[in-house]
Amino acid sequence: MGDAAGFLQLTLVKAAPLIFAALAGVVCERAGILNIALEGGLTVGAFAAVAMSYATGSPLAGVAAGILAGAMLAGLLGIAATRFNVDQIVAGTGLNLLAAGGTAFGVAVIFGAPGASPEVHALGPRGEAILIAVALALAAVLQLGLDRTPWGLRLRACGENPRAVLSAGLDPRRIRIVATLMGGGLAGLGGVFLSLGELDLYSDGMTAGRGFIALAAVIFGRWTPLSACGTAVAFGALSALQFVLQRSGVPSELMQALPYVAALAALTGIAGRARAPAADGVPFDAG
Repeated sequence: MGDAAGFLQLTLVKAAPLIFAALAGVVCERAGILNIALEGGLTVGAFAAVAMSYATGSPLAGVAAGILAGAMLAGLLGIAATRFNVDQIVAGTGLNLLAAGGTAFGVAVIFGAPGASPEVHALGPRGEAILIAVALALAAVLQLGLDRTPWGLRLRACGENPRAVLSAGLDPRRIRIVATLMGGGLAGLGGVFLSLGELDLYSDGMTAGRGFIALAAVIFGRWTPLSACGTAVAFGALSALQFVLQRSGVPSELMQALPYVAALAALTGIAGRARAPAADGVPFDAG
C-alpha cells in the first residue's frame, strides 16, 4: 500500500507541470492560436520564479513572477499571430529559442555562474501539494467554463469560426490575445512547479521537452481540459515508472525515453484522426 501511495504521489509530481502546460495549450488552441511555445513558457516561468525568490526571499513572489513571465512570453505570440499574422509555428519556435537563450544568459548575469542557480527559498512539500491540487482543480474549472459559460462559447467560436464572432459584435483578435495570455500564465505556473515545487533551483534545460509532451497531451485529450489532464497524468506515470523500475535491470535510458515515445505516438498515430478546432493556427483578417 505504501509503495502504491508513493507511486501515486510521484506520478502527480511528474504530471503537475504537464497538466499546467496542457491546459495552456487547450485554452490557446480552442481560441485558434497554435501555441508551440509551451516549452518556452515553462522555461521562463521556472527561471523568473527562482530569480524573484532569490531577490526577495519569498517563494510566493516567485510564483507571481513565474506566472507573469509566462504570460508576457505568450503575449508576444498573441501579438505576432493576431496583429501581424505571423506564421504561428515559426513564431512559437522563435519564442522557444528566445526563452532558452534568454534564461541561459540571465543565469550567468544574475547568479554569476552559467548553467544553474543556487538553491533558493522554495514552496516546500505543502506548497507542492497545493499546486498539484490547483492543477487538478483548474482542469475541472476550465472544462466547466468551456462547456457552460458565455466565455467558453466565445472562446470555442474563435477557434471554429472567428468571422461568426465578429458578426456577433465581438473582436476575435482580442479574445485570442486574452486566451493566449491566460495560457501563457498557466504554462508559467507549470515552470514555477518545476523550479520552486519539485526542486528549489533553476538549471538550463530543466524543462526537458515537457512543453512538447504537453502538446501531445492536448492532442490525445482532443482539446478538452479534463481529457488533456488525464493524458498528462498518464505521461506523469510513465515518468514515475522509471524510478520504480530503476533496480529491475531495465536500462535507465529506456525508461527515461518512455514519456517521449508516448508523445511521439500521439503525434504520429492520433494526430491524423483527431479533429482540431477548425480555425486553429489560421490567421484572422477582419478585412
